[in-house]
Amino acid sequence: MKRIWGLLLVFVLPIISWGQYIDSIIGRLNYVKVLEDSVAKTKNYTLSASRLPDVTVHSFAFNKIWTNAPSSVAVLSEEQLHLIGTNSLLPALNTVPGVRMEERSPNSFRLSVRGSLLRSPFGVRDVKVYWNNLPLTDGSGNTYLNLIDLTQIGSAEITKGATASMYGAGKGGLLLLENKNDFTKQSINHYSASLSGGSFGTLQESFLWKHQAQNFSYQLMQSHQQSDGYRQQSASNKNNLTYTASYKIKKNQFNFSGFYTRLHYQTPGGITLAQMQKNPTLARQAVGNLPSALQQKAAIDNNTFFAGLNHLFTINKSFSTDASIVFHHTDFINPFITNYEIRNETNTGVNAKIVYQHQLKKVSVQWITGGEYLYNHSAVEDDGNRNGNRDTVQLKDNIFASQWFGFSQVQMFVGKFTVQMGISANNQTFAFERLSDKIHSLTNKHTDIVVMPRLSIGYTLMNGITIYGEVAKGFSPPTLAEIRPSNRAFNTTLQAEYGLNESLGIKGNAFDGRLMFDVNAYRFHLQNAIVLQNNTDGTQYFSNAGSTKQDGMEMWLQFQLLQQKNSSVKQVTLSESYSYQPYRFTSYEQGSSNYSGKKLTGVPENGSVSTVSIKLNGGYFMNISYNYSSAIPLTDANDVYAKAYHLLQSKIGWEGAIKKLHVQLFVGGDNLLNEQYSLGNDINAAGKDINAAGKRFYNPAPKINFYGGCKLGW
Repeated sequence: MKRIWGLLLVFVLPIISWGQYIDSIIGRLNYVKVLEDSVAKTKNYTLSASRLPDVTVHSFAFNKIWTNAPSSVAVLSEEQLHLIGTNSLLPALNTVPGVRMEERSPNSFRLSVRGSLLRSPFGVRDVKVYWNNLPLTDGSGNTYLNLIDLTQIGSAEITKGATASMYGAGKGGLLLLENKNDFTKQSINHYSASLSGGSFGTLQESFLWKHQAQNFSYQLMQSHQQSDGYRQQSASNKNNLTYTASYKIKKNQFNFSGFYTRLHYQTPGGITLAQMQKNPTLARQAVGNLPSALQQKAAIDNNTFFAGLNHLFTINKSFSTDASIVFHHTDFINPFITNYEIRNETNTGVNAKIVYQHQLKKVSVQWITGGEYLYNHSAVEDDGNRNGNRDTVQLKDNIFASQWFGFSQVQMFVGKFTVQMGISANNQTFAFERLSDKIHSLTNKHTDIVVMPRLSIGYTLMNGITIYGEVAKGFSPPTLAEIRPSNRAFNTTLQAEYGLNESLGIKGNAFDGRLMFDVNAYRFHLQNAIVLQNNTDGTQYFSNAGSTKQDGMEMWLQFQLLQQKNSSVKQVTLSESYSYQPYRFTSYEQGSSNYSGKKLTGVPENGSVSTVSIKLNGGYFMNISYNYSSAIPLTDANDVYAKAYHLLQSKIGWEGAIKKLHVQLFVGGDNLLNEQYSLGNDINAAGKDINAAGKRFYNPAPKINFYGGCKLGW
């Protein structure tokens, strides 16, 4: 704790001293703007007629505009989510520096924030996810992000760095997904429908009914996706039905959010480099006594019902409460190469907080205190897999997982300063029972209560520019998939990861709001890093790898280059994101091998995404995105790398009105440079080890492909 208060001084002093210096720079920028305006008039065109829109940040209960938030946070609007592509969060999230979303096969996603992918061979771990203020992450630490459809999301907010002081376990960051129900004085009904199709038998359809009134509003959404897949054994089918509703009465507001998703996707598995170069559409091949993915019909079926109720109550002008209860049930079936897993999961959760706000002259104070409890019960049965059919029962397990945290945060606005101080106490417990043993008893594993503090300070300059510094501790206990991995052995020795995150950045807007930017540098030194290991048969296990050094830099810029009314080109917006992640193991020994000093497995050192958005008069638009990733180390020894790749994506279309019908027509292309790459490698992969050439690292992504469709609204 002494170190944290010491680091506070390290950040506060530069913020105060740099503030005066940058104020003078802003004055010079205003002078530059005058010259710019003069040049624009002589050339008879307008560089910008309007500012880029302000966005609101909700994480850490900030609830103010993005430029003043004292942390590294990105907010994606509904338009940005649909800028490239039509059916996945992946293209949009990958435009955020420090964020990397991967897809090993259709609907099999991984999400990494600042390198947290090290421990996630599949699924989403180490990142806490909420949908409409309800925890989507369950009590075991797992998040089925692939259950959420893009139609369920109106905005996405990503907070990077340690967030345990207010959101509990998960050092990798925070993802808030929201689909807000608005109220209107008059009763209004709005309907929309979309249909699109593309390469590899891709088909997507959706329908939305939105009702808005003074005290009651709701949305009913239905969507369907299907694809034959680029590779063998990679077909997918997804159906989703979602209902959200909000009701206001006096000082109360009730928000209900629920969905049912039926998801099936085949899992082709990894292949070797030689196989990818010869035929990237191959699924995992048979080797020795191990059959192929095709023979075993490797796939995942996930049927999940999710429901949650949120209650907001305004007690008076100073006090309010926010409470939620959530329930979800999952039936999970996974025929794998070596077994046939059936998992029945029941999850419940509650969270609550009380908020106190007070205004005293020029000082605004908010104090928020609360907690969250999540519980998971998983009944797991492992059977033999005989050509995709269940065989003899091998194991039956009963697993109970729970995690809770309590927190308190004070937020103060004093002149140009914003200060957030928070602290939480966290705990996690697992209990295992192997029912298939003749004599069985509960085995318990728990994480001792850990205290996670956070301190963030922002200094806002004129013209909406903020310098911010943050110090926060983060921890991430092992998830159920790591405690009981695919080798089916309970790992009671696996320890929680923890570390201290320090960051310093500058963000805001300039040139009359046409330029928005966020540049930051950070340090994160992780202890007890959890890494993935593979057995020769492809089953996995996890171990603590010692420590890592995850220091890096991020930059995001968005510039409205052109805005004209009376020209064929109406608007041109440029954006650029860049991540520099030279992460290293600092202390890591595995048997007789010492990997200290090696690059962190699965993390590219450099990554960037450049986007151009063009709107023409007449309703025509074009979006172009270029994505670069440097080479990625695939083993802890750094003896195998996935080569660097360059992706080019584009979407063009027309949007307008035909009488009372709003119409959007679009076509798009992905991987237009026809790169051969793997968007989701199997790190430390299994396979015959002949100079690592026989190992199955690669899950090839589709080569050049196209899509098109339409959307109607009335």
